[in-house]
Amino acid sequence: MTSSSTTTPNHATHVLVFPYPAQGHMIPLLDLTHQLAKRGLTITILVTPKNLPFLQPLLSAHNHPNNSIQTLVIPLPSHPSLPAGFENVKDLPVHSFLAMMCALGQLHHPLLRWFSSHPNPPVAIISDMFLGWAHRLATQLGIQRLVFSPSGALALSVIDSLWHRLLKRDDPNDQNQVFSFPEIPNSPKYPWWQLSTVYRSYVEGDPDSEFIKDGFDANRASWGLVVNSFTELERVYLEHLKNELGHDRVWAVGPLLPPDNNDLSGPAQRGGSSSVSVDRIKSWLDACVEDHKVVYVCFGTQAVLTNRQMEALASGLEKSGVRFVWSVKGPTKGHAEGDYGAVPHGFDDRVAGRGLVIRGWAPQVFILRHRAVGSFLTHCGWNSVLEAVVAGVPMLAWPMGADQFSNATLLVDQLKVAVRVCEGAGSVPDLDELARVVAESVSEKRVERERAVELRGAALEAIKEGGSSVKELDSLVNRLAALEIPAGSRVHRNPPSGLLLAPTLLTRCRISCKILKVL
Repeated sequence: MTSSSTTTPNHATHVLVFPYPAQGHMIPLLDLTHQLAKRGLTITILVTPKNLPFLQPLLSAHNHPNNSIQTLVIPLPSHPSLPAGFENVKDLPVHSFLAMMCALGQLHHPLLRWFSSHPNPPVAIISDMFLGWAHRLATQLGIQRLVFSPSGALALSVIDSLWHRLLKRDDPNDQNQVFSFPEIPNSPKYPWWQLSTVYRSYVEGDPDSEFIKDGFDANRASWGLVVNSFTELERVYLEHLKNELGHDRVWAVGPLLPPDNNDLSGPAQRGGSSSVSVDRIKSWLDACVEDHKVVYVCFGTQAVLTNRQMEALASGLEKSGVRFVWSVKGPTKGHAEGDYGAVPHGFDDRVAGRGLVIRGWAPQVFILRHRAVGSFLTHCGWNSVLEAVVAGVPMLAWPMGADQFSNATLLVDQLKVAVRVCEGAGSVPDLDELARVVAESVSEKRVERERAVELRGAALEAIKEGGSSVKELDSLVNRLAALEIPAGSRVHRNPPSGLLLAPTLLTRCRISCKILKVL
């Protein structure tokens, strides 16, 4: 993304960035951090020890004497529902989101002590929307808190409305009761089972549930909102959020891109281990003679398919006759052994030559931007959506949870860049119908392809110099640079008892990093 030359912030402006430890949440906020650092802000990123490696691409991109990025590493507090040793929800089942949100809330007092001892404390906190309690911390410190939304503006509007209105079912056992959102543009409607899992887990009076509810209420009260979207994609929903919040401090700064992918090439190592090397993936795609004929299949970093779903998907891909790349996520802790994520026996051999199965992480940005790829079977996670938009690839939508049903509404019903193929985390697609839709997705003259190419152009315009998202980023930096530390906020000049500042864990980086250990 281009950085405007007109932005000249105060280089002493210091901001604390606090991501939620899920890859779909961390990666875009780290990409935002890259843009803020490029524009002269001093950044401290807060992570727990086992999430520090996710910062490596960002730290490497700013590995020079005048770097402005530091890290603050604090051990993850325990929670009875979190197994010891797990610090990122990609390794845990979906219900662990709630426990992780509550565990991170225990960092309030360690952070308060860190702020009070810092010689140049941050003037603002930018934290994930799942970390609403950071608003209370910011208020206590007399500074500003900004919400970062890894979800798009439509999805965020629905989530905000749920917590604001506290919608309830007439019959507690009715999963299909439809809820309308008439205050949101285009009046979306969803059955109960398609609403936010976090919201549906709310139990009035339960301490953890009330803590999470308070966090979403605090998001409304926070000073600003940063959304990984762009004006041309979600203009009406961005305006709706401004109206709901009662101010214009809403910045659409997307699509946020990885530091080493601004030239639309070069896969970034952003996800973890894989059974297939990037070089082999590149060679396989390069060997595809025709453009736009490969279907890429991936359901993100969280979803794990049941074996019944795996069998149906494998059969549909085999019957379709198309070339494909399938990224398979294996079972994580909490999944019944033998019931999830198994590629059917003999499948690799039967599709050899026209199908490539990747067990583990895949370089998705690179794959989507390859000329051979013509469609994307996706769970409609927002990062995947934006990566497909930038690549100009039409989508086959199989939303499973979280914000994905709202994203599918936008993609299928409004933008016309996708076709629904299935819905729900437990649904099993009809293999004949799946084979037909997959085959048609790489046929010529599809309306979805034409719309995807148009949307790609709008996305690239937004992130080039003078584009809407670049202007929004510059505006955000200028507003942050105008903030000041309130008088009397620096209580301690020396680290208080119980805190230890130590050298960086990333010893190969020449970046000034701080590790905060709560002893």
